[in-house]
Amino acid sequence: QVVLVSGHLDSWDVGQGAMDDGGGAFISWEALSLIKDLGLRPKRTLRLVLWTGEEQGGVGARQYYQLHKENISNFDIVMESDEGTFRPSGLGFSGSAEARDIVKEILTLLQPINATDVYGTADGTDIAFWMRDGVPGASLHNDINKYFWFHHSQGDTMTVQDPNQMNLCAAVWAVVSYVIADMEDMLPR
Repeated sequence: QVVLVSGHLDSWDVGQGAMDDGGGAFISWEALSLIKDLGLRPKRTLRLVLWTGEEQGGVGARQYYQLHKENISNFDIVMESDEGTFRPSGLGFSGSAEARDIVKEILTLLQPINATDVYGTADGTDIAFWMRDGVPGASLHNDINKYFWFHHSQGDTMTVQDPNQMNLCAAVWAVVSYVIADMEDMLPR
C-alpha cells in the first residue's frame, strides 16, 4: 500500500521553476528525508514522485497512471504541491466525508504552525487521474498572494523561496503523509 507525495520538476520556459514547481518537489523530498532521519517506519510505503511533463499536459502523470493503475486499490492517498511553498494554511482534500474527517483530525497536529484548514477539493494535474478514479487526494494550501507575481515568469527564481516557509510546508507534508501511512487502515473511499 502506498502514500504518494509529489511535485513536478519541469518549469515554464522563461524561469528557473524554483516556485513552480521546484518548491513542491523539494518539500516532498524533504518530508520523506525528515521521516527517515527521525527513524520512523510507517506501516505503508511512502513514495516520492517527481513528475515531468506537467507543463506539457501532464504526460508524465498520465504515463505513471497507466503503469500503476492496475494497483489503484493499494494507493491510500495521492498528494501534490503545485501552487508555491509559501506559508501553509492546510490542505485541499478530495475524498469521502469519512476520510475528510480523518484528515481534519490529522491536521489538528499542525495547530502549532496554524496549518489546520481543510479546503473543498484537492488540485493537481499530476494526481487528477487518481482522484477521478476515487483515490483520496490532497494538495498543499498556502498563502498564494504573491504566487502569480512569479508564476511562469523570469521572476520564478530561488530568491522567491523563503527557507522558513518551505520548512513549514515540508512539516505539513511530513506529518500528513506519515500519519496516513501509519494508520491501521487505509483512508475510506
